[in-house]
Amino acid sequence: MRNPALVTPPVRPELERQTSDVSHVGAIERPLSAWEKITNVTAVRRVFILVLLAVAWQVYASYLDNPLMFPTFADTARAFWDALVDGGLLGKAWVSIEVLLMGYAAGVGIAAVLTTLAVSTRLGNDLLATLTAMFNPLPAIALLPLAMLWFGLGYASLVFVLIHAVLWPLSLNTHSGFMAVSDTLRMAGRNYGLKGLRYVAGILIPAAFPSILAGLKIGWAFAWRTLIAAELVFGVSSGSGGLGWFIFENKNELEIAYVFAGLGTVIIIGLLVENVVFRWIEERTVRKWGMQR
Repeated sequence: MRNPALVTPPVRPELERQTSDVSHVGAIERPLSAWEKITNVTAVRRVFILVLLAVAWQVYASYLDNPLMFPTFADTARAFWDALVDGGLLGKAWVSIEVLLMGYAAGVGIAAVLTTLAVSTRLGNDLLATLTAMFNPLPAIALLPLAMLWFGLGYASLVFVLIHAVLWPLSLNTHSGFMAVSDTLRMAGRNYGLKGLRYVAGILIPAAFPSILAGLKIGWAFAWRTLIAAELVFGVSSGSGGLGWFIFENKNELEIAYVFAGLGTVIIIGLLVENVVFRWIEERTVRKWGMQR
């Protein structure tokens, strides 16, 4: 009698089926019309919105027929071109941008220090929470009179209020992003022996970058509008300034079309920063990493 343990069971041939491509199931393929191809472009849709706003502006201003109160879009465009060519608008815009970059960079640097301390030590966390609760509700422009007393009539006063405008929203967004980082990533960083700045730079910043980028955008918007408002006062005091002074000066001379041209320049710079600078950063960071759609 043969040993059952030595009996080899029969081998049944395996049946293999090749999977077919079913990605086309349910898909309706049809050629896009020229209009659909155009409207699928984001830039085209946004330009179309701007054109509609310009048309509405022109129609309403023509109906109002009061250039001292509300000039037409055509008059504003002519004033903008004249100020751009002969009125020194580019120079005043550069003065504003230069001051903004100094204040913005200083605010970002201080926010980085505060948030690094906040995620590294309990005392740093308490310090950031206390300072943001105290100073975040305080309007930056309200500090301009004190800044002019402390730092004089130079650009240091403007930089001071810009730091205040950038620091607190950026710190809050960055700290919230750090706190939202998953425990799995935190433990992975610690298992690799990361501590201090290496832990923050290698783990927390990449994971929290959507919140950091949102804080950078909010800080930029706060700083830009604070600067224009501060220049309205600073320009009167010093006799020089950027776009805010350009707007104030033309308002005193009742050149309302030039006032609108100055306001339009503020808007154009804001659109360029938002849709060129920050969009470029988004495309190469959070969108590339799959963290945003």
